[in-house]
Amino acid sequence: MTATLSVDTHAHVFLRQMPLAAARRYAPDFDATPGEYLDLLDMHAHSHGVLVQPSFLGCDNSYLLSVLRQHPRRLRGVVVLEPTATEAELAALAAQGVVGVRLNLVGLPLPDLRQPSWQAFLARIRALDWHLELHRRAADLSALITAAAASGCRVVIDHFGRPDASLGGKDPGFAALLRHADAGRVWVKLSAAYRNAGDPPQVAAAAARDCARQLLAAFGPQRLVWGSDWPHTQHQHLASYGASLAALGDWVPDAAQRQQILGATAAELFRIPFPY
Repeated sequence: MTATLSVDTHAHVFLRQMPLAAARRYAPDFDATPGEYLDLLDMHAHSHGVLVQPSFLGCDNSYLLSVLRQHPRRLRGVVVLEPTATEAELAALAAQGVVGVRLNLVGLPLPDLRQPSWQAFLARIRALDWHLELHRRAADLSALITAAAASGCRVVIDHFGRPDASLGGKDPGFAALLRHADAGRVWVKLSAAYRNAGDPPQVAAAAARDCARQLLAAFGPQRLVWGSDWPHTQHQHLASYGASLAALGDWVPDAAQRQQILGATAAELFRIPFPY
């Protein structure tokens, strides 16, 4: 394992024969094993990784938790839960290395996070100093962020905030995301730019670079993190682990800022002690 603190904050592990959620957009036809992922971390000199519950597994976090138990020093987890999850249930998850809850809302109705049941759930997340991870197109993010921030919990935005492919950094929803930087409780993942792309590769790369520079100017390296999005589900033909890491060098040219993003910022947000 590398002795330098470096964190990949977004990856998935699963087996194709696992029971899938009834409501899903996608079913994998391959395995993404913990062994493969740990080998990639080693190959690319990352000390730690964060496993995010895939949407197609729903709220059955059992496989992710089993992997965290096997690698408690190196891996952290972000799970999918119903808002009815109790304080005791959350505490048990925290003891296993869980540090956040994901709301993957792509293709789903928007929840009203202002409702008392959601605010109570978010308060329980805040009490553990976890974060709420939001995956939704940029146009819908601002209202979700405002409602979540009312609880005081940390908010992490997936995949650049998912700006519209035809608008990129000119998406009004993306501009609204930038304005949330002033609140101080919002982080953004520089990850999976290919999920926001609809143009030829060179145009898509330029759009991702523009969005990254805007995010860096607004949030600074103190509230940006990087994720590989391995194994790049539905985009395996467009992406690889090495290419995802190389893209960070294009998005954030300054080496010191990249190290802040990969190291101290990620370690603090995902509760990773260092030295380990």
